[in-house]
Amino acid sequence: MGYGTYINGFRSYLQLERGLSVNTLHAYIHDVDLLFNFLNEEKYATNISDVTQDDLAEFINYINKLKLGANTQARVISGIKAFFKYLMLERIIERNPSELIESPQLGRKFPEVLNIEDISKIIDTVDLSQAEGERNKAILETLYGCGLRVSELINLKISDLHFREGIISVTGKGDKQRLVPIGDSALKQINTYKNQIRVQLTPQKKSEDILFLNRNGRKMSRQMVFLIVKKQVEKAGIRKNISPHTLRHSFATHLVQNGADLRAVQELLGHASITTTEIYTHLDSDDLRKAILDFHPRNQ
Repeated sequence: MGYGTYINGFRSYLQLERGLSVNTLHAYIHDVDLLFNFLNEEKYATNISDVTQDDLAEFINYINKLKLGANTQARVISGIKAFFKYLMLERIIERNPSELIESPQLGRKFPEVLNIEDISKIIDTVDLSQAEGERNKAILETLYGCGLRVSELINLKISDLHFREGIISVTGKGDKQRLVPIGDSALKQINTYKNQIRVQLTPQKKSEDILFLNRNGRKMSRQMVFLIVKKQVEKAGIRKNISPHTLRHSFATHLVQNGADLRAVQELLGHASITTTEIYTHLDSDDLRKAILDFHPRNQ
């Protein structure tokens, strides 16, 4: 039986049982396709039950030669492991050849974070004389004010806005919903966009309830949001590699730095594990030096 026979079953497993986001699902399917292509081209096992740990080790050597980053390699290996776990659960194979395969060691890399002054500069560069200006400002205010992922932002619905209660309902990874408080700046700007600009658009089919629309009345793409952020960062004269996710990192870091409980920040970000949130407890060298000078008993 060919490898491709199992793809549809794996896709259904990821959707229904794992509840993975569309982006993660596509990535996992791509990873398995990459493995199949390798096995076919190199004339390895033609039956899925014949794939060995050595075959997978050769595959890992292959993706390593492609000069993929450690994070990408780790994701590919994670996809392959998930695939063979599915085959085991369905009793398609009797042993799991990926069981002892290890992912590359990943260093903990601190995310780029903007200070409050830089964020204000970025938002203030938006040209409100342009039709899309109010929308773009609302996007920036929402990304930073609520700590949303890009996928969460572009899928945000008008029916998700509960301004009387001061919260929005966010659908995150795995279709998990969480409630996020919304600050006055973001709330005011969303209202301005919604009541003055969006009402002039004719939403296309399936976009009637979507909050942020492009000029054609359709849901915005992830790429479009990236370009908006990049444009405003350049206009603000900030020479850093900034993405929409940087605003999410900044949201979390500023909360922690100002004394927010880590568990609360975890809930706001929609992290499944507190370990993911702990990265925002990092302090820069100036903070550490100040702490020693101010509080160490030998410096009193």
